[in-house]
Amino acid sequence: MPIYEPHLDQLLQLAAQRGGIDFITDLAAPAAESDAIFIAVGTPSMSTGETNLCYLEAAARSIGAAMDDSRFRVVVNKSTVPVGSGNLVETLVREGIRGAHPGNQKRIRFGVASNPEFLREGCAIADSLYPDRIVLGAGEECMQVLRELYQLLVEQSFEAPVFLPRPAGMSRVPVVTTTLTSAEMIKYAANAFLAVKIGFANEIANICERVGADALEVMSGIGLDGRIGARFLNPGLGWGGSCFGKDIQSLLHTAREYGYQSRMLEAALEVNRAQRQLVIQKLQEKLFILKGRTIALLGLAFKPETDDLRDAPALQIAERLLQMGVRVNAYDPIAMESCRLIHPNLKIHYCESPQEAAEEADALVLVTEWKQFAGLDLADLAKRMCRAILVDGRNLFDPEVARRAGFDYSGIGRPQRAAARTDNPAIPSTI
Repeated sequence: MPIYEPHLDQLLQLAAQRGGIDFITDLAAPAAESDAIFIAVGTPSMSTGETNLCYLEAAARSIGAAMDDSRFRVVVNKSTVPVGSGNLVETLVREGIRGAHPGNQKRIRFGVASNPEFLREGCAIADSLYPDRIVLGAGEECMQVLRELYQLLVEQSFEAPVFLPRPAGMSRVPVVTTTLTSAEMIKYAANAFLAVKIGFANEIANICERVGADALEVMSGIGLDGRIGARFLNPGLGWGGSCFGKDIQSLLHTAREYGYQSRMLEAALEVNRAQRQLVIQKLQEKLFILKGRTIALLGLAFKPETDDLRDAPALQIAERLLQMGVRVNAYDPIAMESCRLIHPNLKIHYCESPQEAAEEADALVLVTEWKQFAGLDLADLAKRMCRAILVDGRNLFDPEVARRAGFDYSGIGRPQRAAARTDNPAIPSTI
């Protein structure tokens, strides 16, 4: 596989055993043979924030050119596309049909649907097989095809793979049926809300750190409120990856087209940008002058269980440190080879282990919360370093455990020292 995703190899092996899966570059034959054709191309941002639809446009025209009049087909937008792209795809498919079948275009029948994906890298297979919901935006004829296509998934009546069992108690997946436009908007609204929620957690964490509160305890306390929920309230270095930033930029661009300024979404982007600078500030507070220092980064991928480096906080942190004359050591259990290939000019020192990264370093920065980092022997790491300074960018470690191991510990939204409890010890805590 050209990418790392847990269980993906096993899933493809299973598909091969149960009927096969083909990877080809010629679109014409499969498009002609299919009842449903999913467009799942990249939709990157341009410098203006507008979505680059060149891949979508090329796919839609090619699909139209490949169609014949043997059956009704559904062309499904799986890519994250701006609101209104369903209409664009329909127009472009018709252009493809007219170009390839000038005398027979009226007999070729198709419809366009929106079926946005909500996969999370690192658990994409589970999210595919056991989704929170399925969103379908289409007219009735397309909807009938999609209902049949998703029936086994909705009813959870398929045989669950051994390597990824069905979650206990899961019996049916909710289906949202709506219009093309609403389905497109649901995807953007979901990602925008999650980005804002993370930004809120980081803003509160920054205030907590200044007043001596513990952001993790604060987030636990508010997360128990059913109106808020505990997920995506983890303070840290902000979000990365290919989705949140791109989708917010696209939504902002759409809002501007209609004369609206979304100040909250603009603020979410600004908070996220500023959060990455926190590492530099914390290192300066501990070391004062960074030029000539050696800083070790644990983690390069934007999140655990992936080798995706798109908009990864570690890369921006590394680039800024290099600009400041810092020697940067880095270790990631999966993403180092990808980093070497994609960023050949990034002059960091790739290490074979966390221990090698920590050797003679002036500070250690936890950037990506890989599970294996939680089990590190912190005392051993501290002894290897010139200065035992730990900046925990994901609050992975217990501060007191890290301090007992010899580290000068600094987290995100964590007090420098645990405050003495002033509550009645006879009253049990709910956290």
